[in-house]
Amino acid sequence: MPNNQIQEVLDEISFVENVFRKLLKILPSFDVTNEKVLPYGLKPHTRSVSWLVEQVITQQTKYNAKALGLTDVNFDFPDTCLHDCELIHRGKSYFVNVKIHSMAGKENKNDIAAVEKLYMQYSAEPSYNLIYACFGIHFQNIHIRFDPAYLNLFSPQFLPIYVNPRNDKIQALYHHQPVPR
Repeated sequence: MPNNQIQEVLDEISFVENVFRKLLKILPSFDVTNEKVLPYGLKPHTRSVSWLVEQVITQQTKYNAKALGLTDVNFDFPDTCLHDCELIHRGKSYFVNVKIHSMAGKENKNDIAAVEKLYMQYSAEPSYNLIYACFGIHFQNIHIRFDPAYLNLFSPQFLPIYVNPRNDKIQALYHHQPVPR
C-alpha cells in the first residue's frame, strides 16, 4: 500500500475516533430489560449483550449525527456486511464495524473478520476502508454503562496477522500495535 493510501486510512481512523469520542460523552447508560423479567440478570458474557449494545451505538450515532458533525449515518445493512454503519461527512463515507469489550474481562484475541470476506470486499472495491471501533462497557446483571476512557480504533489492513485455523478468521487484540502496510 503506497504511503498516501496508508495516510488516508490513518486520517479516516482519526476522524472516526473524534466522532466516537464525542459520542461517548452523550451515550446513555441503560438496562437491557428489568429485574422482573430477569431476576438474576444476564450471564456476564459480552455475547449476551453485544448486538444490542452495537445497536445502541449505531442508532445513537444517527440520532446525534448533527451534534457529532455528521451529515448522515446509515446502519440498515445485512448481517453479512463487514460494516455495521456508514458515517457520512461532506459526501465522504466512513465504514465502521462496532465491537464491544467487557471491562470486567481481560484482553484476549478476538475474532475480527473472516479472511475470505475481507479479501472479497477489498478486491471488489479497492477504495473501501473498514474501520473497527471497539467500545468498552461495564455490564452488571441487566445494566450497561459505557466506559468513557476505552475506545480502540483500527484498520484490518494494519492488524498483526493471526488466523484462527479452526474458523479462518483473523484474530487480534482490540488494543494492539498497528502494522501499516
